[in-house]
Amino acid sequence: MLTSADTDLIRVLADPLRLRIVTLLAEEALCTTHLVEETGARQTNLSNHLRVLREAGVVETEPCGRYMYYKLRPDVIARLAGQFADLAESARTAAGKKRACP
Repeated sequence: MLTSADTDLIRVLADPLRLRIVTLLAEEALCTTHLVEETGARQTNLSNHLRVLREAGVVETEPCGRYMYYKLRPDVIARLAGQFADLAESARTAAGKKRACP
């Protein structure tokens, strides 16, 4: 069953730019400069989206010299994917069930 935390996470990932960032970070850790180049977003806008992703626990940071690298936390994505898999299994099990109208 999806919890309110899962619902919040879905809202965070529903933004197209944040989803693009997550997709890029699934391939490799990147700094803000790389993400600006890859997405075409302005640095300020990108930083705001990264803050939202960090606060939601989707990404974590790793300092490297004067740069800050962002890494995807696969455990968070896997947990959410598991919730959706459970939901799909419930739907399969309930196929053909129908509640009678009063």
